[in-house]
Amino acid sequence: MESASDAGIFKLNEEIAIVQSLDFFTPIVDDPFEFGQIAAANSLSDIYAVGAKPIVALNIVCFPIKEQSEEILAQILKGGLEKIHEAGALLIGGHSVEDKEPKYGLSVTGIVHPQKFLCNKGAKPGDALILTKPIGMGILSTAHKAGLLDQDILKKMIDVMKTLNKDASEAMVALKAHSSTDITGFGLAGHALEMAVASKVKIVIDTKKVPILPEVINFSNMGFIPEGDYANREYCKKSFKINPSVPEELIPVLFDAQTSGGLLISILKEDAQKLINTLNKKGHKDVAIIGHVEEGDGEVELY
Repeated sequence: MESASDAGIFKLNEEIAIVQSLDFFTPIVDDPFEFGQIAAANSLSDIYAVGAKPIVALNIVCFPIKEQSEEILAQILKGGLEKIHEAGALLIGGHSVEDKEPKYGLSVTGIVHPQKFLCNKGAKPGDALILTKPIGMGILSTAHKAGLLDQDILKKMIDVMKTLNKDASEAMVALKAHSSTDITGFGLAGHALEMAVASKVKIVIDTKKVPILPEVINFSNMGFIPEGDYANREYCKKSFKINPSVPEELIPVLFDAQTSGGLLISILKEDAQKLINTLNKKGHKDVAIIGHVEEGDGEVELY
């Protein structure tokens, strides 16, 4: 866990290191094209989290070709290809197998300077913490499976998930951020703990400033919490200090597993607003400063 990362980095020479990652999953939305977009954006996120540029991708496909239309598969792949092109990368192949349940994702290769990549190690006391996307996708997805999600909220959730972390990655590299991680299966709280442990610091999060998708708190109160969220909270509890002022209904949201979540970035305090302004100008309105870094040894405080 000290340097946990979903992307591997291999130095080729003094100027270039290759970055590789792989991810795929089952559909979380009904529209196959949007599913393809989300799965591709999620796979590309690990490359962006280290400040690298994706260059090529391979499709990973599982599909029940005898039970479902080939057009559904075509739409999934079309959605993925759109995001690959948006990332400025090329699709160079892939592999498919017949399976009872559709699954889709990418194996992605990127490049980065071997002395300039970021990871969850490197956060420094005094840094500001920036989150680039709102959280709550896991809880809303669970509510959607039950048929309870309003169409406007569903659209908002899908728009967030299919948004690339490209702009955030480029901005943090330009401003020489110290540390970064993408928010995925361990939720905001879990990935913040990974950063704290890897960097040997204390991460302090102001829960009032964390951007949250609409209706997430309500659905959390109704019990639409993925099973993995409970496991996240249990695993992290020994390293967390949760101030009594934090509303109990908010705590599950902070541990909510995200699909294609944003980046958590540790950056000099004086550069934090510059990063936010850059992303705001490019249409990213939910980005926010959510806390700071203090001296410590691998713990997280929520207040």
